[in-house]
Amino acid sequence: MFSKPDEQGKYGIYGGKFAPEVLMTALTELELAFNQVNSDKSFKEDLSSILTTYAGRPTPLYYAKNLSEMCDSKIYLKREDLVHGGAHKLNNTLGQCLLAKYMGKNRIIAETGAGQHGVATAMAAAVFGMDCEVYMGTEDIERQKLNVFRMRLLGAKVNPVDSGSKTLKDAINESMRDWVTNVENTYYLIGSVVGPHPYPLIVREFQRVIGKETKEQILDAECRLPDAIIACVGGGSNALGIFYEFLEDQEVELIGVEAAGKGLETGDHGASICAGTEGVLHGMYSKLLQDEYGQIKQSYSFAPGLDYPGVGPELANLAAVGRVKMDCVTDKATLSAFVSLSKKEGIIPALESAHAVHYAIEEAKRRAKDTLIVVNVSGRGDKDTFIVEKELGE
Repeated sequence: MFSKPDEQGKYGIYGGKFAPEVLMTALTELELAFNQVNSDKSFKEDLSSILTTYAGRPTPLYYAKNLSEMCDSKIYLKREDLVHGGAHKLNNTLGQCLLAKYMGKNRIIAETGAGQHGVATAMAAAVFGMDCEVYMGTEDIERQKLNVFRMRLLGAKVNPVDSGSKTLKDAINESMRDWVTNVENTYYLIGSVVGPHPYPLIVREFQRVIGKETKEQILDAECRLPDAIIACVGGGSNALGIFYEFLEDQEVELIGVEAAGKGLETGDHGASICAGTEGVLHGMYSKLLQDEYGQIKQSYSFAPGLDYPGVGPELANLAAVGRVKMDCVTDKATLSAFVSLSKKEGIIPALESAHAVHYAIEEAKRRAKDTLIVVNVSGRGDKDTFIVEKELGE
């Protein structure tokens, strides 16, 4: 029921390949190359080896005892914050850089919002000896100075983007312009399950390792599958990464949590599925934040990685058919979960992940005492400490 996109790269009505003619050949080349390596034993062995020895996989599934006692349920945390670099992003960048190497491309470009994808791309490019340039909105550069420094330290050139909302959407626009100009020697490394086909498929496949590990680990720990799996949703890569292996397990509820920001009623949010409409953005047909004329609205979240006015087409389809439940959480509620997890478990989560943590806490309180919940902690919160310090007024 839930597997590959159709021949047009669509998941139901969502997805597709809406790109300039000059990029169609490059996208076809990319699809053929990915299909080849995805069934190539030596490629998979190379990727598995570097995920283990460099990225630090498998990541643990941690029983959050103190948080569980507070909620009177069992809550497990999938610790993607322990991946080298501090987030799940490295799973995908190592996979795509290895793919680029197989394709003979020696220059990597990427976009980033929260900076974690940029850092992970810079790391992977350094490992494989590739040139790397990262596009980042000036608004995000100001909010994520630590990650900007890390990217430069790792050898990447950071290109500021001062157009539009000066955030992730505009960084993607500039990345695509670069790719069109330098398509012969350049590989565009997209950071989430967004963009024209085959990117949503490629990123999901490289992030599936999260769910594969989680299923084995929860069965070892509890001898049963969880009642619910909860993950934050911006573009959707960490969510699809943990959800995908459980799609056929109908007894497992899959819950995605978007950024409600200052509240849906204010318009300052990043809830593309909960409050968006269908349209085309960055080469895909999906749920977007746009006005009645199809102009993209400025999205908002104090978690930079959720500040994107669209969502991956596969996730949009899963929500549309009812397999994934979508909801959203405000900045204020997220902040309380950020503090709670830090104090209760000694784990400082990324603000993105804290959206899912808050939802899990509230969900646990609503459910039966023996409820078993898994939360994907997609990243660590070092990058967000200055934002939180400002929000708390300390």
